[in-house]
Amino acid sequence: MLPLAGFTVAFGLAFGVAAQQQGLEDWQALSMSVLMFAAPSQFAALELWQSPLPLVALMVTTAAIHTRHMVMSAALYPWLHPLPRRQQLALLALVTDSSWAMALGGYRRGERDAGLLLGSGIALWGAWWIGTALGVGFGGGVTQPDRFGLDVIMLCFLLAILWGEGPQYGMLVPWTAAACASLAAYLWLPAYMHVVVGALVGGIVACWRSMLSTTTGRPS
Repeated sequence: MLPLAGFTVAFGLAFGVAAQQQGLEDWQALSMSVLMFAAPSQFAALELWQSPLPLVALMVTTAAIHTRHMVMSAALYPWLHPLPRRQQLALLALVTDSSWAMALGGYRRGERDAGLLLGSGIALWGAWWIGTALGVGFGGGVTQPDRFGLDVIMLCFLLAILWGEGPQYGMLVPWTAAACASLAAYLWLPAYMHVVVGALVGGIVACWRSMLSTTTGRPS
């Protein structure tokens, strides 16, 4: 996970710069990265940041964006359920899209050491707040951080992890359904709802295919 941590520093720097431009104090931006550790929610919060703070809108938006973690943590259940509850919660607090994908790939290959999930989470968490600190400290001259494409680094890594697992043709239908639903929601629904809609539609289609395969005896 260390190579990705380097890119995470750059991504965190982009957040630090954006937070400064939005009017957050340095300590507010750093606290957000240390305590939240949730890039999509943090960027969404920046777009809603104003005086007075719309607390209800902030809570609803950030909670909706991360409903996908319910599905992600359920996928990790076979691995984490033997652990004490306090260890489960500590590990899940560090889960990101990238560390989850790497851990799930390791589990499918027979890996059973939860340290893989813990170590990758710590590496990305540390890189994220270090990048934020660099952004608020030295990023004043960066006026358009999005032009460097830092916002797609995590997506590219996630796709690479999934692709590295080998062909998964049975997932093409739910992936396609999720992509189409996300695009439609992005065009017609409020900001960031496409994340929720895509996750829900993809999950529903995957569950439907799984139940169908169980009924018919055909592989999904």
